[in-house]
Amino acid sequence: MLSCGIIGLPLSGKTTVFNVITKAGAEVKPYAGGKTDPNRAVIDVPDARFDSLARAHNPRKTTPARVEFVDLAGLSRGAGQGEGLGNSFLSFAADADATLHVIRCFENSAVEHPEGSVNPARDWEILEMELIFRDLGVVENRLGKLSAKKKLTPEEAAEAALLRRCNDCLLDERPLREMELSSEEARSLRGFSFVTARPRLIVLNMDETQGGIGDVPEGAELERRIERSGTRAIAIYGRLEMDLLELSPEEAAEFSEGLPVSEPARDRLIAGAYSILGLISFFTCGPDEVRAWTLRDGDSAIDAARAIHSDLAKGFIRAQVVSYDDYAANGNSFASCRDAGVLRLEGRGYRVGDGDVIEIRFNI
Repeated sequence: MLSCGIIGLPLSGKTTVFNVITKAGAEVKPYAGGKTDPNRAVIDVPDARFDSLARAHNPRKTTPARVEFVDLAGLSRGAGQGEGLGNSFLSFAADADATLHVIRCFENSAVEHPEGSVNPARDWEILEMELIFRDLGVVENRLGKLSAKKKLTPEEAAEAALLRRCNDCLLDERPLREMELSSEEARSLRGFSFVTARPRLIVLNMDETQGGIGDVPEGAELERRIERSGTRAIAIYGRLEMDLLELSPEEAAEFSEGLPVSEPARDRLIAGAYSILGLISFFTCGPDEVRAWTLRDGDSAIDAARAIHSDLAKGFIRAQVVSYDDYAANGNSFASCRDAGVLRLEGRGYRVGDGDVIEIRFNI
């Protein structure tokens, strides 16, 4: 199962974001006394298609797609050089498959900002630089070991050349995700667990007085950073969303009337995380179970078969495939979809589409 690490400066609202995602009714355990163990939760991915299929088939069991979220300790200045909880924090961050960067935009005199003032653009810079320093240290350490060798193998020479490119990128204060890499080069770097190579989602933690980026301190610079980086950003009202979780749906709708809240932040955050991880869902349906299976975007029918069971991949013959929209429009039945001419037989190399409803034909 893939995971998203939630990172940010201390008092940025990371744990509030974690609680919103997990629907926690009260604050989870705080970080204190040098404790660095992260809070973890495995979360069902909201999907209206899955809910509709479950209603249509009324199976004995339903299994939605799931993603793990990890709430990490606050990242302070100097963490990239090992100061404070830096080494422990960054080891956890390196284990995450993607990161959610929580940027504090809200003003609250009762919660003092560790940098002395609220400045989201500056906080973004601090987070970025600490992660860059961490990866730079990994690159320099490996290059130092390679340079100490009297003679490099061809593989080591290629690795050293690639790492020098990484070094140049980081020294230019650019994250490694901005490098152009071949698929082979990307594979060779995976073992280093570079944090700045991970996909990320920016989470702007606002308060209900702020209607958008233009209402936060240094909002224009923050907007320029978002545009330059090409990073997706989601604005949420963390504390307000926490309060709404304590209410019934009817009370929440009444309380939030006139406030800058439309779609729940929880759904947007989970869907955003699923997206930046490069994941898609396909479905299997029947009286026993309706299930959402997770694949990476670009995976094939044989990957789908393997996800269900290794025996299906070994004995794979064909995959019966229909898009969710066609399946729902034709009675949620393969027989009806066949009669309507929308059911397809696909081979092992077929690229699975997000929302495909699939049945594997196999023989072992």
